[in-house]
Amino acid sequence: MKRPLLATLSAWAVGLVVLRATLAAPQHCPAVAPAAALESARLAAAWIDANQYPDGSYVYEYDIEEDVDLPGYNVVRHAGVTMSLYQLAAAGETAYLPAADSGLRWMERNLYRHDDWAALQDPADGSVRLGATALMLAGLLHRRIATGEPAYDSLMRELGRGMLVLQLPDGAFLNRWDTAALRPDPAERSKYATGEAFWALALLHRFFPGEGWDGAARRTARYLAEDRDRVEGLAFPPWADQWAAYGFGEMATWGPLAESEVRYLESLAARFGLLTRAESARTGSELSRLLRGRQARAAGLATWGEGLAGLHRAALAEPRLAHLRPAIEERLACVAGMLADRQVSPAEAAAAPNPGRAAGAWFSGGVTRMDDQQHALSALLLASLILSGKEQP
Repeated sequence: MKRPLLATLSAWAVGLVVLRATLAAPQHCPAVAPAAALESARLAAAWIDANQYPDGSYVYEYDIEEDVDLPGYNVVRHAGVTMSLYQLAAAGETAYLPAADSGLRWMERNLYRHDDWAALQDPADGSVRLGATALMLAGLLHRRIATGEPAYDSLMRELGRGMLVLQLPDGAFLNRWDTAALRPDPAERSKYATGEAFWALALLHRFFPGEGWDGAARRTARYLAEDRDRVEGLAFPPWADQWAAYGFGEMATWGPLAESEVRYLESLAARFGLLTRAESARTGSELSRLLRGRQARAAGLATWGEGLAGLHRAALAEPRLAHLRPAIEERLACVAGMLADRQVSPAEAAAAPNPGRAAGAWFSGGVTRMDDQQHALSALLLASLILSGKEQP
């Protein structure tokens, strides 16, 4: 009788140890004040500014151990980095507007035009993909918020029409315009670009109401909420799409959301919360890496913060989501704390081979990529605003 009981108790003890080491591992959420989060965002922007080439492009990847810039470039990430600088300016932090405008001029030199629309083209391979155009447009819209200047209004409409060329009747988007066949590529979709286009369309409606941008955005909103994960075969739904969260945060200010959209945002909040909770248990030690995996790179971790910020905006506008706000704020503070804690400070950078490539950056395996700074900048900026009770741009 004693032996089966001891075996059962031993099994329970082992199970509890495993649970404690994995799912129930203690959280590590460094505290960060809103002002400190904003300062961390400024440091990220300073890295982008210091690591921008004269032509407006940015250092793509940097290996700190070899002290070498790695080859390659990504036009979508270029648009995203520039957009993050404009986000900062839209929140009143205008010191890096010149760097953003330099990045914008690079994009203007690489525009593709057809009929009455425009798109951002990759100068390396000539491809015209939705995500690059959507993030260029989102950046221009934040520039409009920051400066009030209408100089790019015509281009913004052109880019909006360029995105609509790729929209399907159900609200889904194809990802690429075939420049040889002069038609959308029916075989290519992107799990990122649909949400990016949705957000850009929603922002267009803010500045140009009555032009129909809201109708296009609503079609995509329904597709995201009801069909996208199933139709596109995305694993572990809902797909952790921070761009969709941005878009719904904007759209919720128009009026009540559909019931399916509310349910979708609740599930998205749960997904971002779970990802943040799991990451907060990773300490970077050898044992932690063995049991819980490596810490996420900044470009991943920060997207969860951006998504939570978008959901927070939606929860402020949509009463049926108001109950999510305390948990969202808690998880967003955790993301901001982890980001600030993992960022290379100027003091730490002084010991690096190239302090200008290190200060304000986040490294994973000794390498930083420009979108590490992009997403972290955005997440930290939005966290600083939300946690201090200020309005998002």
